[in-house]
Amino acid sequence: MTEIQEIQAVIDVCDQLKKQVGSDFVGLAIQNRVGPDVKWHYAVGNLNDKYKRITVRFGKGIAGKIISTGTPMMMENFPHQVTGKVTDYPIALAEKLNTCYAVPLFFNGIPKGVLLVGNRECRSFSDTDQEWVNDSGQALEEILRDYIGFNQGDS
Repeated sequence: MTEIQEIQAVIDVCDQLKKQVGSDFVGLAIQNRVGPDVKWHYAVGNLNDKYKRITVRFGKGIAGKIISTGTPMMMENFPHQVTGKVTDYPIALAEKLNTCYAVPLFFNGIPKGVLLVGNRECRSFSDTDQEWVNDSGQALEEILRDYIGFNQGDS
């Protein structure tokens, strides 16, 4: 697959997930190859291009927390029910998300990416919705495996 085909495949998975779950936004963040920072690379349903400029530290923000723990995260009623400062959640602020569910993406068994679905109005994500997000995350791991380059021993 060429890089352009991989990018289109990623966008197709995100588009399909957005429709399946009925979410307003789907985003994909990936940890930089060098260093601890995490950057949002892809989005569908985005309000603007701010996501492209968002970089969070390992352990910070939704993406940084998911990569550091390797576990999914549900956030509801943002910004009212978050721990820490609202500014620690730049993707939620930029996209005006009220509710989101995000899962880690693993490369060589290490969490290096995040798939996030979000809504701008209050809602809950059912077990079925969460399964779809998990399944889409696994599909993205497969698509991005070579693109990310973690199989070649990159860090």
